[in-house]
Amino acid sequence: MTRDKYTVKFTMPVLSDSTGIRLATPEIVADYVATRLETRVIADLGCGIGIQAIFFAKRCRKVYAVEIDPERLAYARKNARIYGTSKIEFIEGDALSDDVIRELSDVDVIFSDPARSLEARERRLEDLSPPPLEVIEKYQQMTGEMAFHLPPMIDPARVFFDCEREYLSLNGEVNRFTVYLGGLKRCERSAVILPARARLESTSAEREEIPVVGVPRTFIFEPDPSVVRAELLPELFRHLPEDAALFRCEPRYTLITSERRSPNPFLKASYQVVSTTEFDCDKIRHALEECGAKSAVLRFRIDPEEYWRMRTRLERGLTGDKTIHLFKCGKRALLTTKL
Repeated sequence: MTRDKYTVKFTMPVLSDSTGIRLATPEIVADYVATRLETRVIADLGCGIGIQAIFFAKRCRKVYAVEIDPERLAYARKNARIYGTSKIEFIEGDALSDDVIRELSDVDVIFSDPARSLEARERRLEDLSPPPLEVIEKYQQMTGEMAFHLPPMIDPARVFFDCEREYLSLNGEVNRFTVYLGGLKRCERSAVILPARARLESTSAEREEIPVVGVPRTFIFEPDPSVVRAELLPELFRHLPEDAALFRCEPRYTLITSERRSPNPFLKASYQVVSTTEFDCDKIRHALEECGAKSAVLRFRIDPEEYWRMRTRLERGLTGDKTIHLFKCGKRALLTTKL
């Protein structure tokens, strides 16, 4: 069993090098993608160590797993045996070569999670391997139904072709950015929340203007980053209390405030405001004492080294039992408890 932060990434003893383990799709994500792309025959171009192909095999009649790296393909074969999967045909080669394309003549859906440089500062489609635009060109006569995992931080403007843009988060962190082409496209933009499997879609309805306030109400909410990345805040507000409004705080945080709590899978975290004070360490520390704080989590932009210096200073001598989450709002400090 391999854990990935909060979640069991693999329930089986997956074989791989350290890079392959790091980049491999978590089982819960692979299962969601396989469910979304369920079909008769699917091809996974650039299958890596094979986790996504293995989960495709649970949903599809036949899976082609193509990989140009022989070491990665060897891991994929072994992992398929570990998971007890026999419906995968492994192909070593370049997914863009004519020989490989001929072998995939009966596919219904093309999927690719292209390899990328972990050191690259700027994410570009042409730097991925195999390049999605070349895959589209090579395979479009075979099928128009394609899906690609792209780097989540890629500039959306670089994805200029017609597709659905889906941001998927796992435990409150963006995990995958997937584009769906042809008949796989359901809308323009979407956000998926795992493990809840909640989904939010863009609509064709006219967008209502979102109210903005400068003073927090009783509760503040942090929307899931997949919703923010997919630009679905107007759609989210349709599921929130009527008095909900955007609350401008630090540029790093998009916050929502309301007088009412709102259990909602598209909210990453919820907080209750317990105190506000001037943003001054001595005054904040006094407010922390009055709140019965034991620790203070800083939720604003700050240098990592300065973070711990400031946090240590604020927490020195605190004797309470509460964890206070501290936001910086201009010249004011907002003290909250996480719900």
